[in-house]
Amino acid sequence: MTKWCGVLLLACPAWGHVVSMSAGDFTVEGSRGHYELRMPLYEVAHARAPERSLLEHIRFSSGGRDAALVASSCAADAARDLYVCTADYRFATPVERLDVACTYYAVTVPNHVHLLRAAMAGKRDQALFDISFPRATLRFRPPTAAEEAAAQAGAGFMRALGGAAQVLFLAALVLAARSRRELLALTGMFLAGQVASALIVPHTLWQPAPRFVEAAAALTVAYLAVEILLLPQAGARWLVAGVLGAFHGLYFHLFLQTTGYRPGYVLAGAAVAELAALAILAAVLSRLARMARALRPVPVSACALLVFGMVWFWMRLRA
Repeated sequence: MTKWCGVLLLACPAWGHVVSMSAGDFTVEGSRGHYELRMPLYEVAHARAPERSLLEHIRFSSGGRDAALVASSCAADAARDLYVCTADYRFATPVERLDVACTYYAVTVPNHVHLLRAAMAGKRDQALFDISFPRATLRFRPPTAAEEAAAQAGAGFMRALGGAAQVLFLAALVLAARSRRELLALTGMFLAGQVASALIVPHTLWQPAPRFVEAAAALTVAYLAVEILLLPQAGARWLVAGVLGAFHGLYFHLFLQTTGYRPGYVLAGAAVAELAALAILAAVLSRLARMARALRPVPVSACALLVFGMVWFWMRLRA
């Protein structure tokens, strides 16, 4: 068990943030474009020479030809805890549709998400970029209701499983369940807590900081691991799952606040992803438990999750 915990301890620094988002605005006027990037300062810590590398990882083109970078500047805005870059571009011909390639995940963390809003002649469009979807075409036309629902539900689906941390928490939830009936109860309460948090927090005066959400998510993994290891017969785990789900809902609150997406679509997509992941994890862990009883897979896995949660929490405090 100690050996496995040591392996996880060494791997933790590579797993990145749960909350890793940036936003940008691109304004088109004829054959010219102006871009403004706003990225949290703690994200820039991962980037080498951010004043250069960030703008190298986003490309704008139209008509099959890349726009030329005319001028750029980057600086920290300590008052807003942001790193802000502005850039001016020149296109070969007046823009009709905008093609964008964004790979910020390569210079920040693998689960980084960038929201780009674009405007041209009073028309607006927007796109999300991450490691799964690094390219998009903005056509400056309002999406249909079906396109909007599909895009926003898809964004929720991807964000629910956007990093190792989310998947590991779901694995901890499966490990904490001592029966199928209890797993159903834990799942239902987790989803209820997540939805309640994402919907209620926007109507309060509290604005959770991304670093707090990171640290809280780390502690949820560690707490479930402690329950599994030290309190194997503890009751009311369904209540614990609801509280921990509320902490995870804070991530979706920040995502919804950044994107302006509809909560119903995003949370529905997230719920589908989480239910699918829980079902797969439950099947895999059940099979492993039958095949390797002598290795005590539940306590070994719980130990690994505890190490991950505590190291991740420590890293977020130092960030």
